[in-house]
Amino acid sequence: MSIDLDGLFQALAPLVDGVPMKDQAVGGAFRRLMSTLMNFDYVVVFAYRGKERPIDLYSTFDAKDHVLFVSLYQAGPYLLDPFYHAACAPKPGVWRMRELAPDRFFSSEYYRTYYVQTGLAEEIGFFVPISGEITVVLSLMRREATGTFSAAEFALLRRAEPLVAALVRHHWADLGRRFDAALAKTGRGRRKATHPPADGVWQHLNLTEREAAIIELVLQGHSSESIGLKLGISTGTVKVHRRNVYRKLGISSQTQLLSLYLRNLGQ
Repeated sequence: MSIDLDGLFQALAPLVDGVPMKDQAVGGAFRRLMSTLMNFDYVVVFAYRGKERPIDLYSTFDAKDHVLFVSLYQAGPYLLDPFYHAACAPKPGVWRMRELAPDRFFSSEYYRTYYVQTGLAEEIGFFVPISGEITVVLSLMRREATGTFSAAEFALLRRAEPLVAALVRHHWADLGRRFDAALAKTGRGRRKATHPPADGVWQHLNLTEREAAIIELVLQGHSSESIGLKLGISTGTVKVHRRNVYRKLGISSQTQLLSLYLRNLGQ
């Protein structure tokens, strides 16, 4: 696909005057800007602040897909998403999902049970930190029928990153207040919000801190070797902890582990 210069200039026009826009207008401007460069199937924009529930700022899904990609995601699966963990790091720039995913992500139960339902061939995200603790992630998605992004397309997205970052920082600079308002509605303060729903799951299931850390990395898609490197322990020790957790919970598979995890989120 060649660059649509006329469309590009039209997409840039409303951004020049600098008047702050609402979420739909900002997201729409991003979508139009990207569509002048290449084809894609979906756009979704989330804001992340630490371990809090992400705010959905914009998406192009129909009602059915919105439930899967947004509503269900916000209910808990985001805690296992490589994009969520990259946003918390943070890792500014443009990233392919497969660059951020743990070594066993694409064979993990989370991927097979949840992510595969999206029918995506690839997801690429612009990661834009707007404060010391808030990152906005603007995702471009392609379904299997469309195929993955080429190396040339990815390079073009990286060249567009400074413009996208400026757009986000200008129009979504006040997200801290919105996160605070969302917390106020739930009756939770910032101190409680530093503990994600997953923490409650581990406490409810009576796991030790080390067991919880290991089993959460398992659910994210890390191999025993990867977990050992992250936690500074041997692969054998990781495997012993995994066996102990499975015995303690009365389960024998990662499928049962994920089911238990999702069922207990928020308790």
